[in-house]
Amino acid sequence: MLKVYGDIQSGNCYKVKLLLSFLDIEHEWLHVNILDGESQTREFLQKNPNGKIPTVEFSDGRFLSESNAILTYFSEETDYSSSDKFDRAKIAQWLFFEQYSHEPFIAVARFIQYYLGLPVERKAEYEALQIGGHKALALINEQLSLTPYLVGEQLSIADIALYAYTHVAHQGGFDLALYPSIEAWCQRIKSRPGYIAMA
Repeated sequence: MLKVYGDIQSGNCYKVKLLLSFLDIEHEWLHVNILDGESQTREFLQKNPNGKIPTVEFSDGRFLSESNAILTYFSEETDYSSSDKFDRAKIAQWLFFEQYSHEPFIAVARFIQYYLGLPVERKAEYEALQIGGHKALALINEQLSLTPYLVGEQLSIADIALYAYTHVAHQGGFDLALYPSIEAWCQRIKSRPGYIAMA
């Protein structure tokens, strides 16, 4: 059976879990606690030498890591990708945006506040992250004021990737009430068959 190593509280892992749920793909979820060093053991490093989650193990013994690469793999030839070349490129554009212009701000701010309890020594860093996070949210909100999903009328892995950390952005100090189109988009995703919550 397909095995997925991850922590569902991590947005990068949750996005994989959510897509697999939407696609009704049977799998075994194996919890890995990175805070306890479980992704740095010799056994895990044999699966993913980079020591990160999520990591997927296929029944033939192959492994795949990097959350958006995993989303791309499982979405091929499904409604969560596109048969249109330009739309696939737009999906990829949002996946790169998520990793470089969104996750480094929102996910890190969430980690500092939600997991570490906003320690004094990281408060300046946390406050600096708010600027980049709000910029990312504003760009998402702008697109969603034009189309119901990030690449037009159809939910894609672009939405799943960005939903993962966006819908819990308040845990990093970001008020989603400032972004009504994002709030409406979150509700559309939550109402879809197969949806599972992060917790």
